[in-house]
Amino acid sequence: MTHSGTALPVTLDRESPVPLAVQLADALRQSAATGHLRGGDRLPSTRALAERLGVSRTVTSAAYEQLHAEGWIAGRHGSGTYVTTSPPSDRPVHRTVPGDQAEPDGILDLTPGTPWAAGLDRAAWRRAWRAAADAPPLSRAHRAGLPDYRATVTEHLLRHRGLAVGTGFVLATGGTTAAVVELAGAVFSAGELVAVEEPGYQRAVEALRSAGVRVAGVPVDDEGLQPEAIPAGARAVYCSPAHQYPMGSRMSAARRVDLVERARRDNMLVIEDDYDGELRFDVAPLPLLAALAPDVVVHLGTTSKILTPTLGAGWMVAPPAVTSAVLSYRDRTGTRPSPAGQRVVIELARHGDLGRHLRKLRRELAERRMLLVAALLAADVPVLGDEAGAHLVVPFESAEVEAGRLRAAELRGIRLDGLARHFAGTPTAFGAAIGYAGCSRDALRGALGSLVDLLR
Repeated sequence: MTHSGTALPVTLDRESPVPLAVQLADALRQSAATGHLRGGDRLPSTRALAERLGVSRTVTSAAYEQLHAEGWIAGRHGSGTYVTTSPPSDRPVHRTVPGDQAEPDGILDLTPGTPWAAGLDRAAWRRAWRAAADAPPLSRAHRAGLPDYRATVTEHLLRHRGLAVGTGFVLATGGTTAAVVELAGAVFSAGELVAVEEPGYQRAVEALRSAGVRVAGVPVDDEGLQPEAIPAGARAVYCSPAHQYPMGSRMSAARRVDLVERARRDNMLVIEDDYDGELRFDVAPLPLLAALAPDVVVHLGTTSKILTPTLGAGWMVAPPAVTSAVLSYRDRTGTRPSPAGQRVVIELARHGDLGRHLRKLRRELAERRMLLVAALLAADVPVLGDEAGAHLVVPFESAEVEAGRLRAAELRGIRLDGLARHFAGTPTAFGAAIGYAGCSRDALRGALGSLVDLLR
């Protein structure tokens, strides 16, 4: 196939589980990386390319959007789309990024929780750190967080999570777990009862237990946490309504209303962990519980899943009484989140790099999820979890099966996470939680055969 003198050796396999848009983007990217396409070469329009390949324009548009986000191509107004003169980093696309594929022991780690840090634009990353370093040293600590960071979070929540909140209600944190530690020390007393999702985020559970707080598990299903199962006398309930961790469900609208009504009736706080709420692929990110009931909801967010844990930057939006208690706790203990990561987030947002990365991240993870789900479903392997986030779940029938499959995967060089360890009490569900953000796409694709053999 040729266009304006540029040959495009593209072959699409309609029998492959890999989506056509992903195949097309991979083929064009490889052509640019190997020099078959050179800087300045003009590409066909999405319409023309769709006609020549016999696919819908949606396929070609999605492929071009992905390549544009990665910096391989650029559009010139009125003159078409061109290969960029300097591809990203001037290196082939299939490069090895430290920590991106395998650990030193050769294990491909597909456990959830690792972000797509390799996808961060390195030039933007360096620029943000340089600008952050240029800021003068602080003469006094900002116990609530840097004012510019709190304003940045306020804008981020409005733009990406639909939450309109004043900057004065936002506190900087060191991340979700750090925020739970502060809540446990500032708001709850030893011996008080906090309900947690079962299964759920065990770091939060351990943070509560370490402060002497009692925890009680509340079962979850495909509509999220079951509000009617919250035990009487609970001081608070900890949940992840937008994308339940680790099962991947979202809390239904009816349950959200029931939970809020229960919280108001029983004078109970709802701790909303929105760890990856920006990452939905089927619909717009779901509204926050904090928007529905700001009087009883403590909203927690983090940059660890959308950027990198390197920054140690998160946020809390809470009722005034909770905010005041946390600030008093910081005064008593001298603890406060580091401003360094906050400054980097400020600079990434100031130049639009944060928004661009989020758009690129959603496209990348959506394609990885499609790749993984298609391969599993083609082999009749059941998959749990919404089209969101960076992991999915394959259920097993027993603890013995789970343990056996995890051991077998490790022997094949693949590390998976089991559901059993995510229970604060006795496990009642078993399976494998598979993360797809922390490795390269090539590594994920290369592991598909072994994953299917292990899980079907």
